[in-house]
Amino acid sequence: MKTVIQVYPRNDFKVYVYFDDGKIKLYDVAPLLGKGVFQKISTINEFIEKCTVLNGTLAWDLGGNFDPFKCIDIDPESLYEKGQEVSDPLKKSVA
Repeated sequence: MKTVIQVYPRNDFKVYVYFDDGKIKLYDVAPLLGKGVFQKISTINEFIEKCTVLNGTLAWDLGGNFDPFKCIDIDPESLYEKGQEVSDPLKKSVA
């Protein structure tokens, strides 16, 4: 099973998701917003500020206390399969 070790949200409802095997995927959350539990994320600020890693995957900490039961999360296998593989956006290129 894949494990998420770091996330880096963007201001367009996409998230860079770092996995324990070294792969980085860019996952678009926009299609989920406004549906089901994702209705609880209504602004880009909430999306970015509450974005974290909980339960070994991409999550949004709704309660503000990192409670693994009071969050919205996405199955890490789904993130891995559906995310677009990308290079690390945090690494500076050396010229």
